Amino acid sequence: MKDFWIACGHHLLDRDANGGLVVTDEFLKAYFVRPELMPPDDACAAERRLHQALLADPRRAVAAEEVAAIADADARENWQFVLEFRALLLREPTLEAAYLATVRSHSVHLPPLFVNHLVHVILRNALDGCEDPFVLRAAELFFRPQRIVPHEHSLLLGDEEVIGGPSPTPVLSLMSMLGGTSSAGVDILSEETADSYWWRSDLFDFAFDLTAGGRGAAALAEAIRRWISHLLGVDVAIAPLTALRNARLTWYVGLDADATRIGDRLWHGETLDETAVNRVLSLFQLTFPDAGLVVDAVAREPVYLILAMTADQLVRMKPQNLLTGLPIKHLEAAT
Repeated sequence: MKDFWIACGHHLLDRDANGGLVVTDEFLKAYFVRPELMPPDDACAAERRLHQALLADPRRAVAAEEVAAIADADARENWQFVLEFRALLLREPTLEAAYLATVRSHSVHLPPLFVNHLVHVILRNALDGCEDPFVLRAAELFFRPQRIVPHEHSLLLGDEEVIGGPSPTPVLSLMSMLGGTSSAGVDILSEETADSYWWRSDLFDFAFDLTAGGRGAAALAEAIRRWISHLLGVDVAIAPLTALRNARLTWYVGLDADATRIGDRLWHGETLDETAVNRVLSLFQLTFPDAGLVVDAVAREPVYLILAMTADQLVRMKPQNLLTGLPIKHLEAAT
């Protein structure tokens, strides 16, 4: 089996009987050696003691007074964030359960870096055994912002951190924690370049063709299907669409904030102006083979998924919307 996304740290985790990811000391230690938590030369004694103690025992209880004693305000904040994240991982039986608790709760507020890394490693688990580089590259949209790359008449997406922009996104992988960098250029993922994805998967340096009707849209549909199946235990069928004409918008899920606003406008019967229409990048139709899972208001009607870009041509997918926004009966009970 071909490996990929090694930098997410999936090899540091255990699996439970159902295939969920179980946190280990090694996985926790990877966070404690991040640059943000490594004490600098001028760090105070309290910061150094805490760091050394947690490297020796990553599950050690930490009193609030120990963090409060750290002299540097930024270091105190970093430790508060990582310890809150550690508490979440240790409280839940699996990383999948921790992520679901986060997206369903209004009381857990973690920085995007931690949430995106959870998505990254959980997706690695959900896609284990997948040998289609197009599906894997499509799945990168779940945890890494993308920027539209002008290219003739194709809709190409490039990793925002790799191709740059006015506000580069934070580095998310465990490789980056250890100082790994790349100066590779951006190639378009194609049949000719696909085999090189396996050794380049942690570089995130492939542009992705999401042109309507192409292989990219089908690959993204498959990544979404596996995400839903892995985290919710529900089978769905997802088909890419090239247009949304004369459809009854009984239920929809916006895959990002802009798509949600567009869906809301359509729901209320508004006619979209050209600017809004041009922001829509992909449309999908989702159906449930088991209609008994669906709330009565939807019955056998399809659910539409909408992916859009921001005004500055960024794509910031919100995969949590797929876990909280589908018309599944047990989700109603959980929210």
